Amino acid sequence: MANVKFKVQPGGTIKGRVRVPGDKSISHRSIMLGALAEGTTTVTGFLEGDDALATLQAFREMGVKIEGPNDGNVTIHGVGLRGLKKPNKPLDMGNSGTSTRLLAGILAGQDFDCELIGDASLSKRPMKRVTDPLREMGAELETAEGGTLPMIIRGKGQALKAIDYTLPMASAQVKSCVLLAGLFADGQTCALEPAPTRDHTERMLNGFGYKVESTKIDAQQMKACLQGGGKLTARHIDVPSDISSAAFFMAAAAVSKDSDLVIEHVGMNPTRVGVVDILKLMGANITLENHHEVGGEPVADIHIQYAPLKGIEIPEELVALAIDEFPVLFVVASTAQGQTVLTGAEELRVKESDRIQVMADALVAVGIDALPTPDGMIINGGVQSVQSAEIQSHHDHRISMAMTIAGINAVSEIVIDDCANVNTSFPTFLSLINEVGMSVTAAEEA
Repeated sequence: MANVKFKVQPGGTIKGRVRVPGDKSISHRSIMLGALAEGTTTVTGFLEGDDALATLQAFREMGVKIEGPNDGNVTIHGVGLRGLKKPNKPLDMGNSGTSTRLLAGILAGQDFDCELIGDASLSKRPMKRVTDPLREMGAELETAEGGTLPMIIRGKGQALKAIDYTLPMASAQVKSCVLLAGLFADGQTCALEPAPTRDHTERMLNGFGYKVESTKIDAQQMKACLQGGGKLTARHIDVPSDISSAAFFMAAAAVSKDSDLVIEHVGMNPTRVGVVDILKLMGANITLENHHEVGGEPVADIHIQYAPLKGIEIPEELVALAIDEFPVLFVVASTAQGQTVLTGAEELRVKESDRIQVMADALVAVGIDALPTPDGMIINGGVQSVQSAEIQSHHDHRISMAMTIAGINAVSEIVIDDCANVNTSFPTFLSLINEVGMSVTAAEEA
């Protein structure tokens, strides 16, 4: 793959209206649940990024007829819970941890063997967190040494064992994996999480007519349960804009003087809005407008205007609700007056890169006082302008985009290396960020 470098020119005022692409989490699940449903599911607003396309291709290779995507429109001819076929080759998950972990749950209940593989970055990510509960349910799985991909799942063709699983860490992917495996289990499968995480799987299963009961155990703990052996019924899904993608635009407006930006039709799922809450705590001027609901998911327009920001201690209960947005929140924190402290976010160390270390290195490279800690970061902010530098993204799309936003306040050009991976989650990022007032170009090097 050619090395794509982003070249960011400083300055620009962030203004206008923008609609970012569809939610990645919902796009993945629309394909998975649509394939397992009975009947024809139609999807609008599907995110045509590499990750969601890896999910779509995997189900095609298991015999599901899928039309599109064509301008975000996809039609999935469901085969029912038992209708998947053995693929002719290993399923390549590319860079997508979501595809891998959720699909492992579905494949554990099939009657054929299947192998999951991925790119260099995905092949380093921990899979033991899903293989442990799946083995408890009676699944047979083999991984590489260290519990990483490639993963071979041996389908035994008999029902899995229902379990009551307590997640050792807050992870929507692990919870979803257990619940999806529970579709193929005898009895009731439950997942108990130590802190709330995104609940798209539960909402969408209910939307497909498959009952999931979610119960609040105490201030933090949530429990989701379902009975095995039911059926999913096809439906239409309108995918709202992805709040994780919108976060880069919120951040750009938060750190750009005189900004005034509206981001339209953004999914406001309560388990995903940590980024909005954190920005508001820092003093950002954000209002939510035009509230409505799309397919069981709340949606609103986000209106953000420039306001002076202050450093905060990020409340731990918001950490799981903003886990993907921290790279760009670190950039915002660097401009806020005073100190910002993040704790309880060790999960960031096992994303597409070690996002704590990689972001700390990138921020230090542009002259920001950022100290990585085992489970977070301490940033001494108040930086009005950052230094010019060449930044390493470590094949991580969110690092590439976060450091692009940092370039607004640079003294001269910032160059970010290895940005081809932005296509995994946000293929139109460059055109949209230029549309609202930044100046970023991409240069390909062989």
